[in-house]
Amino acid sequence: MKLPESPDPLDTCRRLLASNASAAAAVQSFRGRWSAVAATLGRLHAALDDLSDLPSHSHPLAEDLLRSLSQTLSLTLTLALHCRSPDPPAGKLRTQSDIAAASAALEQLAADADLLLRTGALLEPPPTSQKAAAAASGTSRRESVRSEARSLVTRLQIGSPVSRIAALDSLIALLREDDKNILIAAAQGVVPALLRLLDSSASNGEARAKAVAVIARIAAVESCRHVLVADGAPLLHHLARALEAGGGGGAAREQACTALQTLTLAKDNAMAIGSRGGIAALLEVCRAGTPSAQAAAAGVLKNLASVQELRENFLEENGVPVLIRLLASGTPLAQENAIGCLCNLASGEEGESLKLAIFKDGGLDCLKNYWESGGSGNDRRLEPAIGLLRNLASFRYIAEVATSAGFLAHVIVALDSTTSGTRAEAARAISELAAVGKTRKELGDAVPRLIRMLEAKAAEEKEAAVKALASLLSFPGFRRIFRKDESGVLNVVQLLDPLVWNVEKKYPVSVLFSVSQSRRCRKQMVAMGACGYLQSLAAMEVEGAKRLLESLGRGKLWRVFPRT
Repeated sequence: MKLPESPDPLDTCRRLLASNASAAAAVQSFRGRWSAVAATLGRLHAALDDLSDLPSHSHPLAEDLLRSLSQTLSLTLTLALHCRSPDPPAGKLRTQSDIAAASAALEQLAADADLLLRTGALLEPPPTSQKAAAAASGTSRRESVRSEARSLVTRLQIGSPVSRIAALDSLIALLREDDKNILIAAAQGVVPALLRLLDSSASNGEARAKAVAVIARIAAVESCRHVLVADGAPLLHHLARALEAGGGGGAAREQACTALQTLTLAKDNAMAIGSRGGIAALLEVCRAGTPSAQAAAAGVLKNLASVQELRENFLEENGVPVLIRLLASGTPLAQENAIGCLCNLASGEEGESLKLAIFKDGGLDCLKNYWESGGSGNDRRLEPAIGLLRNLASFRYIAEVATSAGFLAHVIVALDSTTSGTRAEAARAISELAAVGKTRKELGDAVPRLIRMLEAKAAEEKEAAVKALASLLSFPGFRRIFRKDESGVLNVVQLLDPLVWNVEKKYPVSVLFSVSQSRRCRKQMVAMGACGYLQSLAAMEVEGAKRLLESLGRGKLWRVFPRT
């Protein structure tokens, strides 16, 4: 016996559309609302005509659309039949609410149909199963991921909140499989689709939280961050909302912070977050968030603190004590970010109130504890700690307290770090601490190390070292140590070369002038071609160049006369 064939979903929807149109024309209740429903039915009828023109309407996306449409049309038809009576059986208030819900559902389905037809999603081959994708390799594997990502991006924009959440779950799983999948999904328009979802009335708290989780996953991969920066302003709005409201629980805030760490690297984005109350919300996460959320929030605050216009906001929100507590008891990453934030707050000569606030709230003590309890075990994490000390030490009284507290020995040891940035930061700190009289004996050990740093590849390390030497050699004892080092004059003269373009020339000129009273040093300078360099620098009016050139010239003149 032959089983009856299942009815074609497209034909079923067409019959239901015709029945709904007839029923809507015959209603006696809420005729104005039903006329709006009839207009939507017309849109759906046209969409089904377009769908029937496609080679096949058995695509999974089309099947889902037709299934949802069939269910909604059946409910709408029942409702229309009830409205043939002037007094609907469910009562006017309930019926009016049901009509509004049905109308909204039909509008959404019409919009979904328009999107599927407009984007050509139904012409794409459906994604392969996960089992088949796992078995594939090379090009076929990438194409499988591309197909799945394309399908999920479409599903984010259609259907009910429940179906969109399911698409988000699948998308999160796909992006976690491999960082390369993020770039593939980005090429299929995942970020604009997420923005549309966040803007949509179809997104509830759970959907928004999971959308933010996807954005955070993209932000976690450095090679993929550019896809977020391109949509910076709209993303900021939604991330700020997640941060301020905490929708979806603490996880949503943490994920918002993770994404904001990338976006707020741009000054305009940092200003946008800082000026709309973001600092207060981020400080609250630092106070009461999970350890990982605290670290992420401190990372965002570090970026905001780099913007001079926002620094006073930290004082207004009483942010310094919060950051110092995080430095004292946070995770290593939270401590590193808190130090980086405090370092930025204390930067610049105009930030004396912030430097004093950090000092009065125990910043130096916490910094020393961090240094001595293992923070120095990681050279990369030591760099912002030295930067904070350097910025605080630009305030003379704090510099004196810091040297009395034993920081100088730590800074000198840091000159031997394996990390160029840490060595450079230590040299900059010495430039600030050199002005404190009681440090002069201890700093003698720094001179040979600074001379070695002049041979580094990184220009910023060379400049930091020669600037520190320029500060130290104003004292006779350090000049004697410098003269004893055979490579001292050679390394500094090489920095006069115009080809070494990113080192400010006034510092090597100052160092050489400090030792130019030594006949042996003058001979070394002349032999190494310093006069030629200095002539060029004097023509460019580099500070001290003309004076040093004259000093070397006088040395040549005196050698004309025999000794008696």
